[in-house]
Amino acid sequence: MRQLFTGLRLLREEDLAEALKLCRVDPAASILAAARIEGALRSGLRDGGGMLLGYPRFGELQAFAWVGSNIVPVNPFGLADFRPALADGLSRHGTAVSSIVGASDEVLGLWRMLVDDWPAPRDIRPVQYSMVLRGAPRVMPDTTVRLAEPSEHGELLPACVAMFTEEVGYSPLKAAPHSYPERVRWLIDSGSAWISRGEVDGRSNEIRFKTEVGATTSEMGQLQGVWVHPSLRGRGLAAPAIAAVAASVASQGRTPSLYVNDFNAPAIAAYERVGFERVGTYATILF
Repeated sequence: MRQLFTGLRLLREEDLAEALKLCRVDPAASILAAARIEGALRSGLRDGGGMLLGYPRFGELQAFAWVGSNIVPVNPFGLADFRPALADGLSRHGTAVSSIVGASDEVLGLWRMLVDDWPAPRDIRPVQYSMVLRGAPRVMPDTTVRLAEPSEHGELLPACVAMFTEEVGYSPLKAAPHSYPERVRWLIDSGSAWISRGEVDGRSNEIRFKTEVGATTSEMGQLQGVWVHPSLRGRGLAAPAIAAVAASVASQGRTPSLYVNDFNAPAIAAYERVGFERVGTYATILF
């Protein structure tokens, strides 16, 4: 496989510490890759579900990309030659992915070099606020928010599907009818899925809020998939619920983070109410 990547090298176990060091230049921008690397340090790259392509081909590692079900470029020093090298390597390899996600400059710069050779994307999200919470939440946490239990998988799954469909535009069960429910089960079993229950449309004990700490490193925990039941939106429920999850992440010595579309004004307002501050910009290319 190495000959396919003329300007890159396929990283090995011995390169992981160096790659993780690059992630720490901007932890919020690179958490999606860093989480994969820390997982590989624990259990090996073979079980990581992807590969790491490093730049340059020889010498000290200066940039890299995680390539699995998605592509996450990490180029903390903005090296101009990394993007064409990565684009060439990806085009040669013919990788099929669901998204390209990460720091906006890298994602959009890479996409400009792939656009003529790759399938048309389903959507492009060019501006997504990268936000972190430093210090305690500014609102009182919702004490009803708790970790989801394994017995709640059947109820949590529809909420996850609803959030995904609303966000991306299609049901994940159509694209991944088996792996997506298992992903939700893994989030529950790993202590990453959070919910709040209460009255919804006259029905008691319904799931009214959910989120996941979907990417975790030694430094940071990224909230993903934030969802409030449509019947309860606009009532101020999101901020206290998010505060509860963020406080739990912080209690483990990690900085809470997330990213959100720039056009989602209600969500941004809720995050800012909690105390999240913008520290950068993500972009996502969805296939």
